[in-house]
Amino acid sequence: MLVVHGAWVDRLLALWAEATGPLATTAGDEPSRHPFAASAAELAAAIGTSAAGAAQTELTIRLPGSPRGPLPSPESGLPAAARRPRLMTWRVPTVLLEPTAALTLLESLDAAPEDEASTDAAAPEWGPASSLRYLALVGDVARDLVRRGRILPQLSTGNGVPAACWAPVLTGSDAAEFRELAGAMPPVCRAVDGERAAGERAAADVLRDALAGLVDGAARRAMPDRLLAGHRAGPRHPLADRWLFALTADDPALPGAKPADVEALDGALRQWLASAYQLHGPVRVCFRLGEPAEDEDAWVVEFGLQPADEPAQYVPAARIWAGERLPGLPPRPDEVLLAGLGRAVRLCSDLYPALQQPQPTELAVDTAWAYTFLRHGAPLLRAAGYAVNLPTWSGLRGLGLRLTTRPAGARADELSLDDRVDVRLGLAIGEQAIGEAELTELAGLDVPLVRIGGQWVELDGRQLRSALKAIEERGTGQMTVREVIREVAAGGEDDLPLVDVVAGGLLGDLLSGDADRRLAPVPTPDTFHGTLRPYQERGLSWLSFLAGLGLGGILADDMGLGKTAQTLSLLLSERAGGRELPATLLLCPMSLVSNWQKEAARFGPSLRVYVHHGGTRKRDEELAAAVAEADLVITTYGTAARDVEALASVHWGRIVCDEAQAVKNSATRQARVVRAIPAQTRLALTGTPVENHLAELWSIMDFCNPGLLGTPTRFRERYREPIEKGRDEHAARALRRATGPFILRRLKTDKSIISDLPEKLEMKTWCSLTPEQAQLYEAVLNDMMGKIESSEGIERRGNVLATMTRLKQVCNHPAHLLKNGSRLGGRSGKLARLEELAQEIVEEGDKALVFTQYAEFGALLRPYLAAHLDRPVLWLHGGLPKARRDELVDRFQSDDEPMLFLLSLKAAGTGLNLTAANHVIHVDRWWNPAVEDQATDRAFRIGQRRTVQVRKFICVDTLEERIDDMIEQKKALAERVVGTGEDWITDLSTERLRELFRLGPGAVS
Repeated sequence: MLVVHGAWVDRLLALWAEATGPLATTAGDEPSRHPFAASAAELAAAIGTSAAGAAQTELTIRLPGSPRGPLPSPESGLPAAARRPRLMTWRVPTVLLEPTAALTLLESLDAAPEDEASTDAAAPEWGPASSLRYLALVGDVARDLVRRGRILPQLSTGNGVPAACWAPVLTGSDAAEFRELAGAMPPVCRAVDGERAAGERAAADVLRDALAGLVDGAARRAMPDRLLAGHRAGPRHPLADRWLFALTADDPALPGAKPADVEALDGALRQWLASAYQLHGPVRVCFRLGEPAEDEDAWVVEFGLQPADEPAQYVPAARIWAGERLPGLPPRPDEVLLAGLGRAVRLCSDLYPALQQPQPTELAVDTAWAYTFLRHGAPLLRAAGYAVNLPTWSGLRGLGLRLTTRPAGARADELSLDDRVDVRLGLAIGEQAIGEAELTELAGLDVPLVRIGGQWVELDGRQLRSALKAIEERGTGQMTVREVIREVAAGGEDDLPLVDVVAGGLLGDLLSGDADRRLAPVPTPDTFHGTLRPYQERGLSWLSFLAGLGLGGILADDMGLGKTAQTLSLLLSERAGGRELPATLLLCPMSLVSNWQKEAARFGPSLRVYVHHGGTRKRDEELAAAVAEADLVITTYGTAARDVEALASVHWGRIVCDEAQAVKNSATRQARVVRAIPAQTRLALTGTPVENHLAELWSIMDFCNPGLLGTPTRFRERYREPIEKGRDEHAARALRRATGPFILRRLKTDKSIISDLPEKLEMKTWCSLTPEQAQLYEAVLNDMMGKIESSEGIERRGNVLATMTRLKQVCNHPAHLLKNGSRLGGRSGKLARLEELAQEIVEEGDKALVFTQYAEFGALLRPYLAAHLDRPVLWLHGGLPKARRDELVDRFQSDDEPMLFLLSLKAAGTGLNLTAANHVIHVDRWWNPAVEDQATDRAFRIGQRRTVQVRKFICVDTLEERIDDMIEQKKALAERVVGTGEDWITDLSTERLRELFRLGPGAVS
């Protein structure tokens, strides 16, 4: 059962608190009723569960709180009244969900709200709490285990009545993932009182039970209605038959079974499960499928052994039976081979004829057998831990749709979404087109494993039937351009993907994903004061083309390539000749408001700009009048959230989201607010369309073109899971085809885009600790590791982050940690190196940007460096008013005197143009390559004429060096693995943390 109670559902917590208020605790040991005492029926209705698979009851839960009431969920944002909370028992209305119903609920957590337009900006931001998000992750693991066949059928005998069930097989990386999940379990997941006090039960035991239940539910949902043909086994049938049918039945119980039968079946199944774990030894049995020669039907499955840690080494069975003594094999490899083959027969009974030979080496089979092995036997064997080597073409996508369009009539040079085009659906296998007659012939074959064009291809019956139906219903005809675009974005069906698109004219330019190079150029408007580079002119053409179709897009040019200039040129181009158009609403971070004002005045002085921000901003009729007189309205995301009703009532021609990472999480209130404002077209500007995972791309795309990529669930199943978990190149190619028409991405490093940008030299500057720093480092480490080891869940995560913060402060300077106002000189290796480097920079007549993660450290550095350098040291942080920020930026850019510009990473990591600097120094690290690159791009952007030198300070043999090594090892996956900030580190085990944080012998100079 999955237990869902009020403490796990933030929205219900707050609603119940408002409705009922706190209740006094019951005297004595009797648990009090939870003060947020809605009924279980109301809870079930709120989380959208049906009566099936849900039981409404009350449970005794141990939660932190006081006699006035339990603490609200940390994610709710509600204030905690208790100063010294303690664990107390409460009676809580509860919904108990059967595994299949629980999976449905957990899957729904990723779904975006159905009605984005109805967002109440004044309402708090609600969402699932950490415990429910944790269980959603467990549900993902359960479904993945089922999908990969990492399960075995078992017999449950724990509650007195035997029942059929499915059990996970956790070996290798799955076992490691299980241990990590257990270590990350929020404490509330163990809050239900039972036979032992809540919290005493090990997290691994709780997780094992939860995962087993979810795996059983996922397996039943994925399995066919029944595994055997014929009638369902009755009470008088053998227990094994009844058990087999119960594996997919709604009721898995097997009442009335004889104890002896239960014991015999349970023993055999447990032995089967144990053998699955035995497969993961130092040597494993290997199967090799060899394809026949031309015009033959003689396939061969060859047997052999393979060391588990050296998959390239393979020893054929013939050499084993010949008695050869080979390195890496156990003393009796023949016994290992026979035992492994015997276990394999249980998974793939078609291998049984091989065991009739005293010394089996191979099995000769036909094409039908080979197809069955490819589709069923090989996946089962691999999932069980066997090595299976298949031909290189196996597993490739077979049949797919080929969409061909051409203009209907003579409108090849014009295009609108409502234009109709001639459409023809064809079929292809790989790159080879398949005619309808050939498809019909293939459908008549008994074995859907055929050789086409000299290559074997797997075709299953479902694909063939879907293909025949698609050709019959939609072979030729007409569609609107809008329908064609949605067809391409959908990517076909799961069993019949869209593999190729052939289109001509402007539609072909759009669908090619390379439209900026093929579209007719749009001239730079005369009202644009400046010169657009060639790639920027192509960007203007692309933006104009999409806008003319009423489509949104993502301008994802690299930082510094002029997204602002291209956007302003689009507004000026649309207003050429004095045309009156609805205003464009531009949303951006507060730090960029002045930048947009000044860039608009510089490039497009004819544009009428109104800044809607601050306490004096216009409202009601005055706002409507100001918008009516403006071409561009600039506001911040925060202001838009506060004024969403007023902004949503305006007729906007376009909404532009600058730094569109702000809407990368579709579930946040900020993203919902932006979607609630209607506009004719939408444009997203971002240099990082994907920072952590593909759901962010879906969110930004859904802002630009709502509904184009389908629902979040459909996107997750079609693209995100296959790409992120399975590294599916076909899915990645399909996603590029679906999103390519709406994303324009150019990189600064591409010399065909920009050839006059100077080089960027990145280097690491290694620093040592002083003896004082080393002593503080050891003291902090010894103190905090004890706290980490004795804490769990959110408290542990907080302790890990606190440890990192304190250790990084020590690496910066002892005064940064101690906060005692003590002297700075001579106590920090980093400060000494920064002082030396800064002196060299100003003596050369250069300027430098110095980024720190901590505003308090910047406040310490500014007066010290200014005194020792006798040069200006500017200091920009989040506490400065906008006017002061603008003044500092102007001084740095315009003043010829060498100087340093200290900047807080959060306050100045994006949006600013600081090309006067040709040195960038990261004193302390945020440990996210994307964030650091954005900060560096304040100097490395268009307008920079000198080589930019980037230095990242790292203290030797400390956590700074080890985390830098981890990032370098995972650079290709940094966006997915590292994420934003440092939260990813909190999920490491205590042993990994101890190794990560330890102070090495080389740290002290």
